Amino acid sequence: MMYTDQLGTLINIPSTPSRIVCLVPSITELLFDLGLGDNVVGCTKFCIHPNKPYLTKQMIGGTKDLNLKKILDLHPDLILANKEENNKEQISFLSSSVPVWVSDVKTFDDSLKMIEQIGLITNRATRASEITDLLINNLKPKKPKKKAIYLIWKDPFMTVGGDTYISDILHRCGYINTYANQKRYPIITLEEIREHNPDVVLLSSEPYPFKEVHLNTIKKFLNNTEVELVDGEFFSWYGSRQLHT
Repeated sequence: MMYTDQLGTLINIPSTPSRIVCLVPSITELLFDLGLGDNVVGCTKFCIHPNKPYLTKQMIGGTKDLNLKKILDLHPDLILANKEENNKEQISFLSSSVPVWVSDVKTFDDSLKMIEQIGLITNRATRASEITDLLINNLKPKKPKKKAIYLIWKDPFMTVGGDTYISDILHRCGYINTYANQKRYPIITLEEIREHNPDVVLLSSEPYPFKEVHLNTIKKFLNNTEVELVDGEFFSWYGSRQLHT
């Protein structure tokens, strides 16, 4: 069968995959939710859901520093990757030996399409449809009311632009992304945050693990602006994560 991944690349997957290596933490969790846990033979050290599968599967490195030999030694018949989370050169190398289906998720709808496609490839279309229906019901769009700045990093502070999955989830949850007119992950300062005068500053738990001490420091600098710690997995893990938070 021929399938088109989210980069528009045509992928030849001759039969239903039985040995899957997943290079993307959120997709590893999705595979388990699709009932494919036994088919996952390798995953990254960041694949922590459900129940830290990297402890029982072959751990093949980090998302950007993969152990290519270990991956090929697992003889996978499918590798699942992501444009942003994985290294382009490493994915290109693996693609010469194994079918690699690459996701590119920038919106909630992209995530739903990704789930549907992986469901088709793995002969789990019915379960995939059930998951997308649940996600649509759980994340019904709310009318955006609060102007928000979402921080993902410190030293320097980084936020999210309008072309990111996080920004789309923020909008669905009733926030107006102050930096929606910019792309990817702009570097900003506390002074710039104060000038924008947002209703709320959201401090993500990942990739930078913001804590209460950071909240107190930022809140003091911004005076009366609301500052909150939020679950980064909820906002940034595309796939089935929102069904578990």
